[in-house]
Amino acid sequence: MLSMLVLMLGAATVLAMVVLALMGPSAERAGARRVAALRDRHGPADVIADAQARRIAAVQATRMDLAFGKVLPNRAQLAKRLAMTGKSWTVGNYGLASAGLAVGVALLLMLRGAPLLLTLFLALIAGLGLPHLYVGRLIGKRINAFTVRFPEAIELLVRGLRSGLPISETMGVVGAEMNGPVGEEFRGVADKMKIGRTMDAALQETADRLGTPEFQFFVITIAIQRETGGNLAETLSNLADVLRKRAQMKLKIKAMSSEAKASAYILGALPFAVTMLIYLTAPDYVGNFLTDQRLMIAGGGGLIWMSIGGFVMAKMVSFEI
Repeated sequence: MLSMLVLMLGAATVLAMVVLALMGPSAERAGARRVAALRDRHGPADVIADAQARRIAAVQATRMDLAFGKVLPNRAQLAKRLAMTGKSWTVGNYGLASAGLAVGVALLLMLRGAPLLLTLFLALIAGLGLPHLYVGRLIGKRINAFTVRFPEAIELLVRGLRSGLPISETMGVVGAEMNGPVGEEFRGVADKMKIGRTMDAALQETADRLGTPEFQFFVITIAIQRETGGNLAETLSNLADVLRKRAQMKLKIKAMSSEAKASAYILGALPFAVTMLIYLTAPDYVGNFLTDQRLMIAGGGGLIWMSIGGFVMAKMVSFEI
């Protein structure tokens, strides 16, 4: 029993290191704080609109959402992550998928004759970890698609401003003309302004949901220009140029670090590939790792050391621009 607890503790440590390695830096929080300071200058209208939006969201929540919201941790953050995917998924759908995956893995392992504690532990990891990773992958793909085309949207805004259109109408034009996540987000901003939201509040809500520094730069630029005045078209044109150069720098860093990443992937996958080959040739030998307490402790220690190495390599190839 003690060895099983040690193994579970080691596996939990591994998962924590993997999560920390994949989270990456979050330097955009400083920009978010500056935008929040500017947003606080706007008064009761935004407060009333926020309260109305919360009431509408509470009414739209289904019973399944409320039920899983009591079980799953941090329901608000989970709902925000699901909204970032661009899909119409709810907390209830996510909870149902997680529960179904956990039950399926548990039944499969029980049919294979795995130990009870190991079955419960792996089912819990599968039910909580795999949906989280899948949602994160969808968010990453959508954010990348948004970031790639965002400078084009800013340039379209600049052309509209130079032709004499107000920025509120120009955002509607961008939402109508652009496809993909960029058009969806700008259409959302335009729709919020049509129902009475201020531009700063609508933009900040979108920035909070996207969580990208590029859109935070855009929000900060507009907020500062509204406070200080100046040529907004010229400022946004410079911003589009900066974002393009920033994207080019990211691609250069990605190319320069690709060799190190490939080495890390190979080194990380090699032990698991060798274990699978040994299992195909001598299943009883590998099966002892699930029954022999000494081998379970040794395997858990090996996973911990491998995770430490993967964590260090991930940090070595992670750069903040």
